[in-house]
Amino acid sequence: MKHWLEQSIFYEIYPQSFHDSNGDGIGDIAGIIAKLDYICDLGCNALWLNPCYLSPFGDAGYDVADYCLVAPRYGTNEDLVHLFEEAHARDMHVILDLVPGHTSIEHPWFQESCKDTKNEYSGRYIWTDSIWTDAAQFDGITGSLRGLYPRDGSVAVNFFSNQPALNYGFANPTEAWQSSVDSEEALATRQAMKEIMAFWLSKGCDGFRVDMAASLVKNDSESIETIRLWQDIRKFLDESYPQSVLISEWGEPNKSLMAGFHMDFLLHFGPSHYMDLFRCENPYFCKEGKGNAYEFVKTYRENYELTNGKGLICIPSGNHDMERIRQYLDEEELKLVFAFLLTMPGAPFIYYGDEIGMRHLDLPSVEGGYNRTGARTPMQWNNEKNYGFSTADTEKLYTPQDLSEDAPTVSAKMRDENSLWKEIQKLCRLRKGFSALSAFGTVRFVYCEPESYPLVYLRTDGTEKILIALNPSEKEVECICPYQPKEVIYTLGEPFKMSDGKLFMSGQSAGMIQVDE
Repeated sequence: MKHWLEQSIFYEIYPQSFHDSNGDGIGDIAGIIAKLDYICDLGCNALWLNPCYLSPFGDAGYDVADYCLVAPRYGTNEDLVHLFEEAHARDMHVILDLVPGHTSIEHPWFQESCKDTKNEYSGRYIWTDSIWTDAAQFDGITGSLRGLYPRDGSVAVNFFSNQPALNYGFANPTEAWQSSVDSEEALATRQAMKEIMAFWLSKGCDGFRVDMAASLVKNDSESIETIRLWQDIRKFLDESYPQSVLISEWGEPNKSLMAGFHMDFLLHFGPSHYMDLFRCENPYFCKEGKGNAYEFVKTYRENYELTNGKGLICIPSGNHDMERIRQYLDEEELKLVFAFLLTMPGAPFIYYGDEIGMRHLDLPSVEGGYNRTGARTPMQWNNEKNYGFSTADTEKLYTPQDLSEDAPTVSAKMRDENSLWKEIQKLCRLRKGFSALSAFGTVRFVYCEPESYPLVYLRTDGTEKILIALNPSEKEVECICPYQPKEVIYTLGEPFKMSDGKLFMSGQSAGMIQVDE
């Protein structure tokens, strides 16, 4: 039985900004359900929802107050189950955002752990044994809280100060207050996370994107114990929920896939050179032709060779934590970007609004977004009030919207046969139509040289061989290409030519062709 990931194209939804069904200015689950047919029409068949759990929203929901309760502003648990059912009825899958590294300070676990009398949750978080000992002095801990609670000690935080770190133990404990990874309290935290996963999987959820997946075990510089922890969780899932998926925010596929994740995201930070392609002073996909994809491809190859057969590497269009891709590239350049994203191995992830080229806005921080807030603005559906996102008074919207005269909308892009939206729809259909382009098809880079164009690679699945050639630059280029052309299956811009062992491309063009060796 093939795994559903093989043909998946994901659409990331930031729930509070996607579609508001009840006019309160905040997106909700009913609003997502109302737009499922739209997502299907685009070509996506899987959803990733950012956190929709109960939260004080100090970090947009990544500060969880109850993992098993939907935040009232989004709806109810029954609404989320209904979303699973409606998605499945359309042959779609839904993964939730799991935040295992920390909770909100309002979580009942944390409230209990703060008490000065020992109880079931005293070891659920990482506390030092004295208020004068700062947890932030130790490896893997980014900060601490001191002097705020009855308990004597400082407590580690994992990100913002309102996000105390859950206790999964230390790889190499050096202090009496540091738990080992196989201690009773560390194993209890792990078990609690398994129970949370089982809760949602039993209700129809199809898996999880895991926030800060590498952060759990502290003092674990080589990630050895963190890898073992996730291998244990993957074993649990394989035994109880074999079709569920785990996708990591880790950024090091050589570690995360060994840990048991089905797929790892390449991130805007870390060693992947992802930013070289889309978000830097001279992106590779900019028509000026000053970019460099060589280091990205070199790193991708190294990870691919280490992980091939163990899992997948995801290259997303963007996400809620980075500037919108439209900040760096125009819509014609983005067509080349999506020709790349939708023909590489792994499951593609399209961030809501990227399919119409929504812009990054310069906005004040909302719910801990800070500079990220500009990538989290309400979806622009049409030219009605609030771009069709909500019937609320404009000042009640989750964040302001793009007020430019040429602000893109879904309705306009769907009517325009030459739009980015239409190009993405075409590419999604193409990906699903050829098995060599599936998540598990292999890739071989044919041409990628330092500070050079084009980018050429071969996708195969044992029967099909499809050559993809991309020239984002405005200039005509050529390269060595030792394949015999058969049938052209996609062209953007002027068709490329192949003769005498060479490939010739015009500026800002892309093509895919079936080939023989």
